[in-house]
Amino acid sequence: MASLYGPHNPTEKSMERYVTPLGNRWKSPEMSELFSDHTKYTTWRKLWVALAECQKALGLNITDRQIAQMREACDKLDLAAATAEERKTRHETMAHIRVFAAQCPDAAPIIHLGATSAFVMDNTDIIIMRDALRILLKKVVNCISALAAFAREWAGKPTLAFTHFQPAQLTTVGKRACLWMQDLLLDLKEIEYRLENLALLGVKGTTGTQASFLQLFDGDEKKVERLDQMFTEKMGFKRSFDVTGQTYPRKVDSQILSALSSIAQSAHKFACDMRLLQHLGEIQEPFEAEQVGSSAMPYKRNPMRAERIASLAEYVMNIAQNPAHIAANQWFERTLDDSANRRISIPEAFLAADVILDIYLNVARGLVVNEKVIDVHVAEELPFMASEVILVEAVKAGGNRQELHERLRRHSIEAAKGVKERGEKNDFVQRVSADKAFAAVRDRLTGILKAENFVGLAPRQTLKYLDTRVKEALAPYNNLLGAETSVDV
Repeated sequence: MASLYGPHNPTEKSMERYVTPLGNRWKSPEMSELFSDHTKYTTWRKLWVALAECQKALGLNITDRQIAQMREACDKLDLAAATAEERKTRHETMAHIRVFAAQCPDAAPIIHLGATSAFVMDNTDIIIMRDALRILLKKVVNCISALAAFAREWAGKPTLAFTHFQPAQLTTVGKRACLWMQDLLLDLKEIEYRLENLALLGVKGTTGTQASFLQLFDGDEKKVERLDQMFTEKMGFKRSFDVTGQTYPRKVDSQILSALSSIAQSAHKFACDMRLLQHLGEIQEPFEAEQVGSSAMPYKRNPMRAERIASLAEYVMNIAQNPAHIAANQWFERTLDDSANRRISIPEAFLAADVILDIYLNVARGLVVNEKVIDVHVAEELPFMASEVILVEAVKAGGNRQELHERLRRHSIEAAKGVKERGEKNDFVQRVSADKAFAAVRDRLTGILKAENFVGLAPRQTLKYLDTRVKEALAPYNNLLGAETSVDV
């Protein structure tokens, strides 16, 4: 099958010309096929068949034989002939009409009857974007499901929380994963909304007035309106746009790519957190037995998957600005300065978003939690966090709040100095335990310093979130869960 981006496997010949990494290095067969020339031009032909069928049903002189010939030729693309024809006509649509007509000569007189180029181009673009959104939706719900399993497993595991990347209070490993999930749930709702409200261009004519179709049906307005409705339903849509110029509103492209940008934002946040966690040694992305982390440093385990997510996410967030500029600069009923940009920005945004989600899913399913490292980091900071609890308990036991506060302040400063200046372990608890002012709570210090006492409602929040919001969001998609993914390079 011919691909818009060239072969998936590099050959000696293909290496002599530029091939986008999104169609070659980072393979996404399903999305690449969807945005291929083959899919585009066969969809054009299906649109022409559907138009003729609807026109015939409404009384135009179109025969069953003509429609049968069109159907028979739908998948018989001759891209070489179409390319040769386009060189002569300088018109992509007319080139494909002529090649199609030559393949089904009886139907030649009625192909594209009353339509304009936007009829095939725009309706095809909407159909492909709808199908592409469905692919992304499937991968988003699988990422959510993978994170949900991870969050449930680690719902109660205390870990350091950070604000400003400085140690704050404790949270749990599972609770942090809920933050990643929540971003994806927002993305899922956005995709669902776009799919639910996506409209087809329909059958609108040269400037959106349907004048050519009104002429075909001898002024019968009802038939023209019915033609648009029948065609829209035949192509699997609930509605077409009520009013258009020659094209559907280019704001649609901006809205859809904004949803892709939102996915990229969520993935970038996850990737950044993963890179920091891998630096801390607490959680790592998958690393194969023969994987090489560095050409110079054999010991390295770089977070290359998270870094790739971040890199591609930045690309999607940037390329998603293109449709906004296109929508803002359309002239009246249409102008053609949108075409070249859209041919690049829309497929590339979808292909990149698709690869991002593949890597996200791969990482989410293979996260490695280093509990001992997490415990060490908690142990280093927990004594300082416990100082307020120790203070309260000591006051309740009869101590002077102001005097005890000052003693704790001095102990924490000395303990911190030992950690930072001399590389010693945090001996704050030992200092407090040896201080006679805290004798009343000495035997309770070990119990006070249990990490589980400092995570608040994090475990409960995690399980509640999984059993309500996440479960509800995933319920309609149980048949999509368990999708396979791989990262080739």
